[in-house]
Amino acid sequence: MLQIWGGATSRTIRAHWMCHELGLEYEPRLIGSRTGETQTAEFRQLNAKEKIPVLVDGDLVLTESAAIVTYLGDTYGRDSGLVPAPYTRERALYNQWSSFVQMELDAHTLYVMRKHRDLAHLYGEAPAAIDTAIAGFNKQVAVADSALAGSNFLVGGQFSAADLMMTTVLTWAQVYGIEISPRLKDYAGLHTGRAAFKRAAELNFSISAGA
Repeated sequence: MLQIWGGATSRTIRAHWMCHELGLEYEPRLIGSRTGETQTAEFRQLNAKEKIPVLVDGDLVLTESAAIVTYLGDTYGRDSGLVPAPYTRERALYNQWSSFVQMELDAHTLYVMRKHRDLAHLYGEAPAAIDTAIAGFNKQVAVADSALAGSNFLVGGQFSAADLMMTTVLTWAQVYGIEISPRLKDYAGLHTGRAAFKRAAELNFSISAGA
């Protein structure tokens, strides 16, 4: 059976949400980040980076949320439309949006806020870095806002894992008190209304993220 390790974060919910979209049976191993559970010998054998989420599928161990989501779609949802077929225009656009979410909206902005606010005891307080991160998020998310003019979907006119990824950073931003546009609020509200998201969120956020 598939295993998903990790819970309580906007990154881990991506893996759980994708499993629920695909109707997959899997074992959730709900460990939190920075709780000590990612430093155990058992977990470090799976991921020496000590990061979540992690997917285990037989002898395959996969890390990084976008890679997990894409693998699940390619392997178990080829006819679902959640991940466009390889070598297509839609797949290229999907790859673009997934990279954009991971880098511009997650790692370069929202996670900078987490490091210097939630994890300031580890990384130090840096008000200027937080202000710059918020400004950077607002600048970059405006690109998504423009792309969604006249559509509720980023790729191919239907819900895909690109929308799943985008929705997770929009909800993360809202938790951090960042104001997003009415269009993006409606977009995020539409997709968080999906039954699969609700089931995944109930599971994912049933534990504490750790500090």
